[in-house]
Amino acid sequence: MAAGLMRLHFGPLMRVDSAGVRPAEEVSGMAAFVMDEAGADISKLRPKGFEAFEEDDEGPFDLIVSLSPEAHHRALDLVPKLGKAAEYWPTFDPSLAEGSREQVLLEYRSVRDGLEKRIAHRFQRPSTG
Repeated sequence: MAAGLMRLHFGPLMRVDSAGVRPAEEVSGMAAFVMDEAGADISKLRPKGFEAFEEDDEGPFDLIVSLSPEAHHRALDLVPKLGKAAEYWPTFDPSLAEGSREQVLLEYRSVRDGLEKRIAHRFQRPSTG
């Protein structure tokens, strides 16, 4: 969701990519739903692992942001090759949410909105005029 929000706000102005410790065949339907509410279509993205960057030749990222302790440890290992710096933004994993569909969606929205605030605080958005 964080990469989707970054792309929504910065488009091609920044190199944005996403990786995690648990690659999957498809994006969570709940994540895609709440991101669509925010105007970002992530439904066609495929969650990949950090291994996808082992042969990366596009140059380092200015910043690697991790959302879980496990991902942060992996990101720190990658900083010498793939990034100039790493930050850890502790974030609840909404896939662990339980309850009705609406209760789970509330958790996903909470994570999305929290990431939105962190992104707005950390990165200057381009002016539109």
